[in-house]
Amino acid sequence: MPVKVKICGITNVEDGLAAAEAGADALGFIFYEHSPRFVPIEKAATVIQALPPMIVKVGVFVDAEEEMVYRAIRESGLNLLQFHGAESPEYCVQFGLMSMKAFRVRDAQSLAHVADFKTDAWLLDAHSPGKLGGTGERFNWDLAIEARKLGRPIFLAGGLTPENVAEAVRHVDPYAVDVSSGVEASPGKKDHGKVKAFIDAAKGALE
Repeated sequence: MPVKVKICGITNVEDGLAAAEAGADALGFIFYEHSPRFVPIEKAATVIQALPPMIVKVGVFVDAEEEMVYRAIRESGLNLLQFHGAESPEYCVQFGLMSMKAFRVRDAQSLAHVADFKTDAWLLDAHSPGKLGGTGERFNWDLAIEARKLGRPIFLAGGLTPENVAEAVRHVDPYAVDVSSGVEASPGKKDHGKVKAFIDAAKGALE
């Protein structure tokens, strides 16, 4: 089965539709005000309403108030919640939607508490001091292989580009790959050619 592809940091209808047309399986909307890819709930709802129905719509949160998460679910039509902060295992599974916990991987110790999170999937991103993702940095992919053995679908992120994503898919065989900065023209604005090249390379990697 071809790897799934999530394009994260969508901020406008044009980029969302281009990613969907190129074959993306999921699109990520970042509800974290300190991110250069932040999108207000109202704007995300406008983008999501324009998307094909089968696209998975992912809300990305960082230590958000519970009511804010519920509001985003209610108003924007999300299918999957991604938690990128210091959320507890209990917090992540309380909202009645599929959920995914993100881990910033620096070394094997970074995976020590992964199995505590009974979310539907785990996202592994590169650790970058002071930053919570979208850094363009990668980590040791062998650690992702170890995490796969713990029994949850793995979304592989961190430093992926159209040039290296096929190698990543062949090396790790993740459930999905996740990209943000690697397909951007500028923060929050996607390069549509890079998006298509990334998706084609990822989905063609195991053929």
